[in-house]
Amino acid sequence: MFSQPPVAIILANLDITFQCYHHPNSPESIDQVAIERGQTPDQIIRSIFFRRPQKMFVMVLTAGNKWISWSKLRTYLGTTRLRLATADEVLEVTGYPIGAVSPIGVTKLSRLLADKNVFIPDEISLGSGTKNIAIIMKSQDLKIFLSTMEIGDFSE
Repeated sequence: MFSQPPVAIILANLDITFQCYHHPNSPESIDQVAIERGQTPDQIIRSIFFRRPQKMFVMVLTAGNKWISWSKLRTYLGTTRLRLATADEVLEVTGYPIGAVSPIGVTKLSRLLADKNVFIPDEISLGSGTKNIAIIMKSQDLKIFLSTMEIGDFSE
């Protein structure tokens, strides 16, 4: 029996419908993740973590195999200085290890952004806060839960 991951506990306490999916082994690709979860790659939501100057952190949600456009993101944020956060920074700010990061339960971000493609599928899956466990939920429930999230065109 698995213990509940942090994101599952948060969603359960708020009566938001979700399922946990336990991967038997660490997946090696987004395609493998999708197959194991019975989804398509565009239903897999990745939480990408960036650091701006002055230790300001931004999380960008992106769907499946889509790449984030650095130029679009820099323009949107009004900065020329931006880098991926280190694994230590991700853990320090989110409390979650890389590979299990979720926007749910994170309070230390300066901004949370989501590419518009995240909300195209009705059902999505994302990190649970625990490696090899995913949260499967309705994309509209995520949108409502993260009501302060900024939605835009951040993909290439």
